[in-house]
Amino acid sequence: MRVAVIGVGYVGLVSGACFAQFGHHVHCVDKDPQRIAALCAGRMPIYEPHLDALVADNVAAGRLTFGTDLAAAVRDAEVVFIAVGTPARRGDGHADLAHVFACCRDIAQAIQGYTVVVTKSTVPVGTGDRVEHIMRVVQPQGAFAVVSNPEFLREGAAIADFQHPDRIVIGTQDERARAIMTNLYRPLAEAAVPLFFTTRRTAELVKYAANAFLAMKIGFVNEMADLCERADADVAGVAYGIGLDRRIGAQFLQPGPGFGGSCFPKDIQALIKSAQDYGVPSRIIETVAAANEQRKRSMARRLIKACGGSVRGLTVAVLGLTFKADTDDVREAPATSIITALQDEGAEVRAYDPQGMDQARALMPDIAYATDPYSCVAGAHAVAIVTEWSAFRTLDLARLRSRMAGSVLVDYRNIIPAAEAAEAGFRHVGIGRRSVTAERPAPRIDLTEPQGAVLPELAVAAG
Repeated sequence: MRVAVIGVGYVGLVSGACFAQFGHHVHCVDKDPQRIAALCAGRMPIYEPHLDALVADNVAAGRLTFGTDLAAAVRDAEVVFIAVGTPARRGDGHADLAHVFACCRDIAQAIQGYTVVVTKSTVPVGTGDRVEHIMRVVQPQGAFAVVSNPEFLREGAAIADFQHPDRIVIGTQDERARAIMTNLYRPLAEAAVPLFFTTRRTAELVKYAANAFLAMKIGFVNEMADLCERADADVAGVAYGIGLDRRIGAQFLQPGPGFGGSCFPKDIQALIKSAQDYGVPSRIIETVAAANEQRKRSMARRLIKACGGSVRGLTVAVLGLTFKADTDDVREAPATSIITALQDEGAEVRAYDPQGMDQARALMPDIAYATDPYSCVAGAHAVAIVTEWSAFRTLDLARLRSRMAGSVLVDYRNIIPAAEAAEAGFRHVGIGRRSVTAERPAPRIDLTEPQGAVLPELAVAAG
């Protein structure tokens, strides 16, 4: 099939490359000529594991091309994906749909013959109706269908999520569009991935509801982590114990400094605003959003407390600037709030991240940046691990400690074994577990599953 993708950000570029891998002919369009020139030269505008190789393979095969001419791309396409940004609108938190609406006007002017126009961007419920209205005004006799097909891609695992999804959600009641979308996703349907067809408005809301529910799980386990610290329990055991319940599941039960990134914060705010617009305020989601912002602001206090109540005049090393590992995205990252708070308290901050340094410099030009973790901690009185990069899991703790002036290690992701940190001479402060030193070891918690054990069936009440 001939596919056009408008926008080459995380969603557009990954989707375009993956559709090309399925065998479709994909032309990706962006209004930024420098970004397109970089892609044509094989340089990725974002960091996403394995994306460069996937793009290169499909460009070489002639299935993936890039350009700035939207009209030409749309004229030749059977399916056109709108994958432009929908950031939170300044001042009120609503999703800013200006790029989406501008895009659909241009598409309407260019279509020739029946075309399926798909909103891949995350948009509030009812946006598809507005897109269709705008396109009908521009092209009253145009043969097209507007379809919602929300993405469920995690930064850092986007290619795997696209190629092995839990489901494909498609919002349309147009039978011709349904047949085209089925053909587009045939490789996944043949691999037994469910294609869930529903109304356009329902599909739009599925995306927001899914992100809000996952954010709620993060917020919940973070509150349990705070309780564990006060009650001298360990959140790792609590999360493991409840995660074994199939009704709950283990994913998104890892405590930390709060969620960030390009999706959860803005999507939750957009859902809250949509609910308010419809007269049904979403108190649970409002609380999740407020609690997350409060958590990010409070994280620096953990480190300050571990340093004796003040960091004035001290050097703090921050390892990890992106909101999660395997991405270069620093939008709404907890590290930003932590660093700002530490600076406000008089600390000198030095930072390192494997991929997010350039983006972080634009946001925080007034801190020092190191070239590796060990130079980052040189002379530091405390070190904070804020992002769960694999490289930080395998740090030489003894070497790290030997280069520092102090011994405080605040592990905001619980990725360093507390006992190993204590053995290296650190005072290890984790999330949802007690502080550990060589004199105060961590309790033993066995999280391994029984090997070969068969549990007897028990008659239990539901609930």
